Amino acid sequence: MQRYFIYFSYDGTSYHGWQQQPNSHSVQAELQKALSTILREPIVVVGAGRTDTGVHARKMVAHFDIEAVIDGEQLAYKLNRLLPRDISVAGVKPVQADMHARFSAKWRTYHYYVHSHKNPFLRHYSCQLPFQLDYPLMNQAANHLLSVTDFGAFCKTHTDVKTTLCEVVRAEWVQTGEDSWYFVIKANRFLRNMVRAVVGTLIEVGRHRMTLEQFDAVIRSGNRSNAGESMPAHALFLEEIEY
Repeated sequence: MQRYFIYFSYDGTSYHGWQQQPNSHSVQAELQKALSTILREPIVVVGAGRTDTGVHARKMVAHFDIEAVIDGEQLAYKLNRLLPRDISVAGVKPVQADMHARFSAKWRTYHYYVHSHKNPFLRHYSCQLPFQLDYPLMNQAANHLLSVTDFGAFCKTHTDVKTTLCEVVRAEWVQTGEDSWYFVIKANRFLRNMVRAVVGTLIEVGRHRMTLEQFDAVIRSGNRSNAGESMPAHALFLEEIEY
């Protein structure tokens, strides 16, 4: 039995997230259907993680096992011909049997994009914010995340998560244009809804509706109801997965 990693990207607009679920359109289901059709046997893929409804991925990784020896370049070519236009395969490569798309991943990086002026070309992939933000202050608050281990305050409630501990090694706002920015956050793992909740809380700081001390208190509370609102999904991208 040979294990293969498949590297791909997708526009999550039309999907109820990565994970296959009953009566919902998912990226995992599309990928499994295409693989099973080409390889002529049932294929189950295991993803590096979940993305929620409407969230995009510039780089996603999944693995699958099969007895046959596969030409990865040819498989990637056939997949791109069969998959919908909003899913693109960059490559398929054999890996060692103990490599796992999810558990072997060391770091994951997300970007959340925002802009302030109406722009028809950004509306599907960036969140328009109709107010001024204090980005230097938001970066001060974001820096506090590097010394935190428990992110329970930013975890979606009523989930089956076993631990809310995460190691964040980068968290900052980066300017890309006169009125456009993105928030980059890199961690060993992420909780459900965590990035969008962190961004929503940082925006409260940027609007001067929450002080740095209050931001720290929110983190220490571990209570999701104390944090800011969850930001819209369409501006969130899974940017990188490192092994």
